Parts: sequence; structure tokens; C-alpha cells
Amino acid sequence: MKTNATYFVNDEKEPLRYGEINIINPPRQRLRGEEIKEGVKAVPVFCGFCGTDFELMKMGRRNALTSKFPENEKRLINGHEGVVWYPDENRFAIVLIRGGDSFDPTRFTEDETYFEYGCDKADGLFSDENYFNPDMLLRLPEKYGKCERLPLSIAKRLVFCDPYACAIFQHERMCDIGSAQNFRVVMARDKCDEATARKKAENETFLKTVIYGLGTTGLFIGDQIRRNHPDAEILFVARSGEDSDKVKFVRENIKSDYLSVSELTEKEISEKIIGCFGSPCSCFVGTSGTEIESRIAFEHGVLGCNGIYDSFSLGPKVTFDTMPFGFKNHVILSSINFTQKHMEQAIKILSESRFDELVELIDKDEFISDPIGAYENKIYCKGAPVKTAVIWNKKYIDEDK
Repeated sequence: MKTNATYFVNDEKEPLRYGEINIINPPRQRLRGEEIKEGVKAVPVFCGFCGTDFELMKMGRRNALTSKFPENEKRLINGHEGVVWYPDENRFAIVLIRGGDSFDPTRFTEDETYFEYGCDKADGLFSDENYFNPDMLLRLPEKYGKCERLPLSIAKRLVFCDPYACAIFQHERMCDIGSAQNFRVVMARDKCDEATARKKAENETFLKTVIYGLGTTGLFIGDQIRRNHPDAEILFVARSGEDSDKVKFVRENIKSDYLSVSELTEKEISEKIIGCFGSPCSCFVGTSGTEIESRIAFEHGVLGCNGIYDSFSLGPKVTFDTMPFGFKNHVILSSINFTQKHMEQAIKILSESRFDELVELIDKDEFISDPIGAYENKIYCKGAPVKTAVIWNKKYIDEDK
């Protein structure tokens, strides 16, 4: 099938292009043991831009994308966040991005395989049409099940399904690790049974939480912690000014504190964080993509004894001195992506949220006329909005709602 799309190639000067290409439809499976199915046609309607897309573009410049291409192809259609129209069932859908020959594609083992639409071995959403495994076209809430034009405000919220599902997965993992890490301490302290201690330890994991970075992943992890642990003290740490829209948003909606560190040294940052809590933190989440995260947590003593460090940044090295690390009983975890359950939870939560307030649009014609320039000068530049998205097919969007 021929269609128009933006797509990545290995090319130093033009790694992202727009034009007509041939869409392939290899049979795929959602999970190991399930039926391998040919994809069904869907129409991308509303697409969001992700930092992963930007990184893939830079990989193309370095001639490092070959392993990401679909089999026998030399290009990858980008995009993994958004809403599609599924003509065969006359409904909108969210694409479950990750599947493959594995029992849990987010925790695959050495003898298992996976694919990710728009990211790894499978074409994504920035195309006029594409094929997707029918089992991976997730339903919207019932009240949007029969609408023929999706309200723009809902499309903006649902563009966050991928990162919000990641945040649900992160929260789940932190609960698992935090409970296992400290339930014996709680049993000894409170003289209680194991089940009670595990629940207490899980909740106490988040009592004093630092989220270093204020992109979408940090924002949504904070939202998950607030929803599930109302007594948690949450402190966002980032370079944004106090008067920025996203800082105002987290203060109002997540009921968190915020520390702007644009003019501070590492020592000053650490002292201020500890000063905000009155002690070191119990949980440190790194989402800024910089190596300063681990130095603040470990070298400067911001992460307290028995605390957990959730590394959600892609790129920076996490370093620590083994002597204090061991005696302070720290745990580092790093686990990215999500399952279908997490995505379905994200769809439900986001549809009733206010996260559409953080999304700004770029005109489709502006984007496809110069996709590289759009990424570098508007979508991922200084002062860019929290999330940029594009209406890919206006036929299916009600821009007045």
C-alpha cells in the first residue's frame, strides 16, 4: 500500500523525510502463545511528538538506525503517541505500542523478541494510513465509542497515553521494590505481621519523594504518586522558572513543591532539597536526562538510608561509591515501558484529566514541509511546550470541543 508519511533513514544531512512510501504488513503477535495476525488498516488522526523520535533522528545522522528498521526495509515511520481511526469497527483507538514473541514485552528475556510501533522494527503513526495488529487497537472510554469526530481536548489528553502508561508502570515497580526493600524494618519497628509491614513499607517509600526533571515522564510519575499516596511529600526539581506554565500546573494539580535550580551549584541544590524535607528523601526519581541526578542523590547525600533510586533517564550514567551505598542500604531500579493493563489504565485516567492544557499544536503543513526544522526549532528547542502534537487528519477531529 502506498501512503504519505514522515520516516527516518540513515543519512547525515536528511535523516527525517516526508513523502510517499510503501507500507508493509507483516504478520505480528501481541504476546507469546497468541495467534500471529496480519495487521488491519487504521487512519492516524492525532499524533504527538516524543523525545524518542528526536533521538532516533539523531541516530539516523550517525548511521545507527539499521537495527530499528522493519525487516528488509531501510526506513522507519516515526510516531508512537496518538489516536487512530479503525474503519473496520467504526471507532477510535489507541495503539498498544509494544508486542512480540514474549510473555511480557516490557520484561522480555534473552530468548524472546519484541517490536514497537514507530520505534523499533515496526512502522508508526506519522502516516496517512498504516497496518496494526487488531488485538493492539485499544478502545476509548464508552462515551467516545460511537462518536465520529473526537473532541480536540480529548485527543490532546490521549496523546499522553504512552508516557502516562510508563508512569503507571514505574509506580508499580517502585511499590514492588519499596515494599520488598523495607518491610522487615517496618516489622521490627512496629511489631506487626509481614502483610501489614509490606503495605506500610510500600506507602512509606514515597513519604519524601524527589522527582528530578519536569518533562512528561516526571510529571506523570508525580501524578501517579499523588493519586495513590495522598500523604506523600513530592518535590519537583528542574531548571524551569517558578512562573512557567508547567510549574504552575504541578503546584495546582499534583499539590507538589517545586525547586528551580537553574542558578544553583550541586551542593546548593542538595542543601535546598534536604531543607525542603527537613531530612534526606526516601525516594529519588531521575527523569532529567543528566548525570547530575545520581551525584545529587548519592555523592551529596540527598537519598536517605534504605531509600530507592528510580532511574528513568535514558543516556546518563548512574554512579555511586560502593561503601556508603552498601551501608545506607540503597536500591537502584531502572525499568521502562508498560503492559496493556497500564495503557488501558492510562486511557481511563487521561480522559478525565486536565493534561490537555499542556499540549500545543503545530500545523501539519508546517511540519511536513520541514520536519527536521520543526523538531529542532519548535518542538525540542528552548522554551518549547511540554508536549507538541499535530492534527494529522482533520476529518476526524472536532476542533471546537
